[in-house]
Amino acid sequence: MRQTTEGFRGRYRADIHPLYNPWLHGTFVLVFGALAISVFWSNVQQVRPAEWLAVPVTLLLFNLGVYMVHRHLGHHKKSFARLFYARHAGDHHSFFTPGHMTYDNARDWRVILFPAWLIVLHTLAVALPLWWLLKHINTNVAGLVGGLLVLGYLTYEVFHACEHLPSRNPLTRLPWIRQMRRLHELHHRRELMQARNFNIVFPLMDYLFGTLYWEPEPEPLNPTRTPMTRMQHQVVIAGNPIQVLAYASTVTLWPQWHPSSLRIDGPKGPLHAGARFEEDIRAGGRDGHLRWEVAEYLPGRRWSAEARGDHGLSLVVTYECDATGEDTRFVRTLEYQFSGLAMRIANRLLLKRRIDRESAASMLALRDMAQKYLAATGVGV
Repeated sequence: MRQTTEGFRGRYRADIHPLYNPWLHGTFVLVFGALAISVFWSNVQQVRPAEWLAVPVTLLLFNLGVYMVHRHLGHHKKSFARLFYARHAGDHHSFFTPGHMTYDNARDWRVILFPAWLIVLHTLAVALPLWWLLKHINTNVAGLVGGLLVLGYLTYEVFHACEHLPSRNPLTRLPWIRQMRRLHELHHRRELMQARNFNIVFPLMDYLFGTLYWEPEPEPLNPTRTPMTRMQHQVVIAGNPIQVLAYASTVTLWPQWHPSSLRIDGPKGPLHAGARFEEDIRAGGRDGHLRWEVAEYLPGRRWSAEARGDHGLSLVVTYECDATGEDTRFVRTLEYQFSGLAMRIANRLLLKRRIDRESAASMLALRDMAQKYLAATGVGV
């Protein structure tokens, strides 16, 4: 049975051991890392200019190593790294999805931070052997390299945690963290996670290997304090969730089943996050034009898009699917608002009831058209 992001989060949280202590987890990693760094650097004395070159070289190689591991092991299944793949591509990318990029409480750190023992393994299996080899050549270089390898690990953990902080946290407004949060958010899109934005701290290797991808953050959809009108309707459709959601998220088919949709100008097929399209509508007895951008697409689970229209209209539509036996429970949530006072009054007095009736009718039409389409094709869209 496929679940929404919230459904996966609930199941993951239920599986966390009751004795798990996120504060102990984070403290152990930081304290162990700080102690390891202090030990490595304790014998570094009177560093000569040439020896300082070990710092940029080590950081460069560490950046490359993180990039390679994330790109080739975190998102491509290898037999020798299947546990890492399952934890990262499976758990982490299912827990944090577009629109759900922040943690809710400290116990969610379990899916952000590496296991506490990994910093010990990293120190003993990577940093310590390199220190031992290099100390036979140059003690200062050996100490610098050993400490920097542990520091790089800690920096990764801290930045990754900051990239999933709630947006109200003041750290998210720091320029460096804000930019990396945006890159990481784009990486979590389903269609980008295997191809773009693998660096966590500094996107140098993404730039050098051509995998850096950037989109500016969208403007806030609801800039005023006026609450959005919200309505939700659902229907059971014969078919599996992947096929049903693929049909519903093929926006060029909307005029076939939604009474308010007149014409769509956009790509064919199910649209992924970042896709844009335009729509001519007649809703609540009024003609209008909408400019859409897809915010999220999780096949078989969830699809969401945001739009702006005439008369200060802004709206969000979300589709969610759950399997019910051999059928699919399809839930459509519409949230919208008008910025102008006159339209807000008209919405309260008249438009809201009309739009609600049209939305309810669209669910019945969607059920009929989707079932006909799926029966005729025999496969998903």
